[in-house]
Amino acid sequence: FDGKEFLERYRGKKVMFVGDSLSSNQWQSLACMLHAALLPNANYTLTRRGPLTTLSFLEYEMSVMFVKNGFFVSLTNRTLKLDTLVGTGLWTGADVLIFNSYHWWLHSGRLRTWDNYQIGNQIFKDMDVMEAYKTALTTWANWVDSNIDPAKTRVFFQGISTVHYKGSDWNEPSVKDCRGQTKPINGSDYPGIKPQGDPVVRSVLSNMKKPAFLLDISLMTQLRKDGHPSIYAGKGLDCSHWCVAGVPDTWNQLLYTLLLKS
Repeated sequence: FDGKEFLERYRGKKVMFVGDSLSSNQWQSLACMLHAALLPNANYTLTRRGPLTTLSFLEYEMSVMFVKNGFFVSLTNRTLKLDTLVGTGLWTGADVLIFNSYHWWLHSGRLRTWDNYQIGNQIFKDMDVMEAYKTALTTWANWVDSNIDPAKTRVFFQGISTVHYKGSDWNEPSVKDCRGQTKPINGSDYPGIKPQGDPVVRSVLSNMKKPAFLLDISLMTQLRKDGHPSIYAGKGLDCSHWCVAGVPDTWNQLLYTLLLKS
């Protein structure tokens, strides 16, 4: 990874991450990687306006942005409108878009922020979550197909990042979670199952008319049971997000390599 080359290549341009806190994780990582490349004289501004956070490197007139939007679709009065996107006005004009949506769909109990689903005028009290997820992603994919010019904007989808809350997932039933884990899983095979959203993402992306490239990070994150903040995040136990510097830096190395090929 060459941060200065990245900044030069994208001089005057905008790189935008859109999604939940895992998107924020990757945005933070890239921000730090680019900032470190300019030390000790990184000339930058950091601004927050609503859901949009913008890090601008003034010398290069280049911005790395994060838009918090975990569902893509509208959540109104505890109803997820699966055919209605929200926040698309922020997405237009970016030169690189990296989208991510998954973990919010798995929320349950007090973390679940919706009671119903809606498609058109039909309201559904219950629906298979992965079916709802696929419908929402298809709505997003249709927007990309209708609004993005691949000659001007590269589109990526951040694959599904794995959590490590059960040692039995990696054949260590005596281990409760990611606490105290200091080494990755040996080899390149993960004994646990793939995230149920993985085939959904692949199916939607494969049917798009405009290319959206999958950053396939699932197996990579499955193997890194040692990469989470654990009890050191300051807010209880965190086996979902990733330390920076750490695993998300590799996601950005993959992103950088793909952008170099364009």
